[in-house]
Parts: sequence; structure tokens; C-alpha cells
Amino acid sequence: MFNKAIEFGGLVEYQEGVVASRTVIDKKAGTVTVFALDKGQGLSEHIAPYDALVYALEGKAEIVVSGKKQNLAQGEMLIMPAGAPHSLKAVEEFKMALIMIRER
Repeated sequence: MFNKAIEFGGLVEYQEGVVASRTVIDKKAGTVTVFALDKGQGLSEHIAPYDALVYALEGKAEIVVSGKKQNLAQGEMLIMPAGAPHSLKAVEEFKMALIMIRER
């Protein structure tokens, strides 16, 4: 993947009834993962010990961060602070890039 242009959303495909993912970068400093969620699929509430940025590549999702519900659509991003409980549900087929930054 190095030194060539790729289409981010093309790294993972939708699968019926599944949350599919592919890790692009996994380093001490952080990770970059691409997810494809079928309509109605999601990630249950959890907490991450580091900041996370969600960038919507396709579709729409509902994200709840610290009890506050927000809608995210293609081309939009949301930053979730470390330690904030959050969950995600695909309102329609949804692809996203998740960038997590760890503190040193």
C-alpha cells in the first residue's frame, strides 16, 4: 500500500449482517482502521483510552458519545475524546475511517 494512491473506502466491503474492518496502520502512536457496517449493524458502547476521529466515507450512522446522540454522514467527521463512552449504529450501509491517537 505504500507509495501508491488507493481509494480508502475500497479497502473493505460490506457484508450482510456484519461489521467488517481492515487495519491500515497499527503503530505505537496509533491506528487507522476502515470499517464497513451493514445497515442496522453497530459497535456497542465502549470506552477507549485515547482520542479517536471518525471520518464517514459512505452512508450515515448514529453515534452516541457520553450520552449525546449525533448523526454522521458522508464527508463528515467526529472527534471522540479519550475515556468518553461511545457507540455507533449504521442507519444505512456505512463506511468509516477510524483514526486513534495514543498518548506517549
